[in-house]
Amino acid sequence: MSQYEGELVREAPYLTPQAKTEILQVLTFLESFGDELDGLMEISAPNPYVKMSTYLVKRHLEAKAVTPTSLIGASGVPYATASRRLREMIDSGLIEQRPRTASGRSFSLHPSAKMLEEWKQFSSRVRRLAAQSFGTEDRRADTQDYYFGGSYLEAQTIQPPQVLLEPLKLSGGLRVLVHGDPTFMVMHGLKRQFEQVVGCSIQQRAFSIDRLHEEAVKNALRTTSRYDLIAFDLPWVGEFAEKGYLLPLDEILDIERLNPSDFHTAGWQAAHWGGQPYGVPSQTTPELLFYRKDLLAEAGLEPPHSTDAVLNVAAELHEPAMGRYGIAWNAARGTALGHTFMTTCADFGQPILDLPKQAGGYDASRLAGADYRPTIDTDLGLAAAEYLMALLQYSPPDILSMSWYERVRPFANGRVAMAYGYTLLAPYFEQNPSCAAYGKVGYLPHPSGPNAANIAPVGGYLLGIPANIAPERLAAATEALIVFTSPEAQKLYVEHGSRTNPRYSVGADPEVRRLSPIFEAVDGMSWRDELQFWPRPPVPEINDIIRICGEECHDMLRGVQSPKAALQAAQDRADRLLREAGKL
Repeated sequence: MSQYEGELVREAPYLTPQAKTEILQVLTFLESFGDELDGLMEISAPNPYVKMSTYLVKRHLEAKAVTPTSLIGASGVPYATASRRLREMIDSGLIEQRPRTASGRSFSLHPSAKMLEEWKQFSSRVRRLAAQSFGTEDRRADTQDYYFGGSYLEAQTIQPPQVLLEPLKLSGGLRVLVHGDPTFMVMHGLKRQFEQVVGCSIQQRAFSIDRLHEEAVKNALRTTSRYDLIAFDLPWVGEFAEKGYLLPLDEILDIERLNPSDFHTAGWQAAHWGGQPYGVPSQTTPELLFYRKDLLAEAGLEPPHSTDAVLNVAAELHEPAMGRYGIAWNAARGTALGHTFMTTCADFGQPILDLPKQAGGYDASRLAGADYRPTIDTDLGLAAAEYLMALLQYSPPDILSMSWYERVRPFANGRVAMAYGYTLLAPYFEQNPSCAAYGKVGYLPHPSGPNAANIAPVGGYLLGIPANIAPERLAAATEALIVFTSPEAQKLYVEHGSRTNPRYSVGADPEVRRLSPIFEAVDGMSWRDELQFWPRPPVPEINDIIRICGEECHDMLRGVQSPKAALQAAQDRADRLLREAGKL
C-alpha cells in the first residue's frame, strides 16, 4: 500500500454518468407522477421522506446547495412535522450535514453514501419495472462499445459535477497554477460552482506559457509548494518528472478512479514518463488547420490535405489589396515559432529527435533513460523550413510577431482565409456571431508533405500535484484533481465555452456535439489515429530545443540567414545542449 493511501479523504460513492442520468430521470418522473397523484383526489397526504429525499438527491447531482430551510420547504408538510422528519433522516444516516461557516452554526445538507446507493438501486428497479409493463427500451446495437472507455449509449448525457460528501480541508482554500488560455479562464468563471462542489474556496493564478514554465520551476525549488495543483504543457512531462517537480500519480491514488481508458489515447500516453503518469489531461487540444469553408467554396477550391495544396489555396485567396491574406501561423521568435517548426517537421514525416518508428508514426513513450539526438539539419528538416519560407508570401505583414492568439484573431475577423491553430482557440470565432468567420469554419488535421501521413499534433495541459506539496494538503489535492478532470467537469467547461476535450465520453455526449462541429472532427481524427504526441517529444531538454529552433528559424524568416544555415546553427546548438546533458 502507498504511504499516501491512508491519507485520502472519504469520498462519495462513484456514480457513472449513466447512473447519474438514470437517477435524475427517475427523480423527475417521480416528481411529475407525485403531482399527478396529488391531483387525482382531494384527500391526499404527502410523504415528506420521499419528497425531501427526491429534492436532496436531485440538487446534489446538479451540484446545487441545499439548506435545512429549503429542504423543509420541499417536504410538502408543516414546518414542525418536516423538522422532525429531517432529524429522523439525519439520525438514520441518510442525510449528512456539512458546516458552511467557520463557526459551524450553519450547515448545508447532502445525501449520504447510503442514500445515494439506495437511489441508484431503486432507479434501476423502476426502469426495469417500466420496461416490463410498458415495453422494452430500444437500443441501437451499433452504439455498444463504441468508445475505448466502454459503452456510451446513444443520447446519453453527462450530468453536472457531484458535490463531495465531505468538504476539502485546505487552509486558505485550494490553490491552482494554470495557463492563461480560454479553457482555464472558463474554469475561473465557474469558480463559485466548483467551490460548492469541493466545499472550499479556490484561488487560481494564470500565466502565459513561458511565464508558467518559469513559475512552475520556481515553485519546485521552494521548500513548500505554493500550489496544490499545477498545470503544465505536455512536452514538459520529462523535465518535471526527471527533476522531481511532480508526484507520480500511481503512488498517491488508484489510477482506475480516473478511468484512464476514457481519455484520448494520445493525451493519456503523453502524461507518462518512465511508465508512470505524472498528470491528468485537463485539455487535449490538437493543432488543426482552420479554413473558411465559404471562401474556398466561392473560389471553387477543395480543402487542402497536403502542404502543396495549402500553398495553392493560400495563393488563390491572398488579396492584400483587399485586406485579406492567405494564411496565419505561429511565427513569433522563440517558443511560438519553435513549436511551428517542430510540428512542420512532423508534417513532412520527421520528428525533431531520432525516435524509433512504430505503426502510425514514432514512439515517444519510452524516452526515460534513453539516448536520443536532435534531427534538425536533415533533408526533411530543410523541406519543412522551405515550406515556412513559402508561407511567408501569403501571410499578413506582421506575421513575424504573431504567436498563439495573434494568428487566430485575424482569421476570426476575416483578414485571413486559413490559420494553423489549437482547438482551444476556436471560441474566438465559434462564439462571436459578429465575427466574419462565425459558422463558416472547417477543421482539418495538419496537411502533410510528400509521402507523409496527415496528423494532428496533440497539445494541451495536464494537471499534476507538486512533489513539495505540504503533506497535510495532499489528500485534498488528490480529490480536487479527480473532480477537475472528471467527465462531469469537462462537459461543464465545454458548455461554458471551452473547445478542448480530453475524454471520449464527453465527445460522445449529444449536448456537447450540438455545441460545435470541432468535437466530432477531433473524435474522428482520434479514431483514424491522426492525434499524435510524438511531434513534441516530452524529453527534459525539449523546452530549450524549441527555443533554439524558434530563434534560428526567425533569423531565417527575416532573411538574416538561409534555411540551410539556420538548420545547421540549430543542430549545432541542440547537439551542444544534449552533450552537456550527457545524452550525446
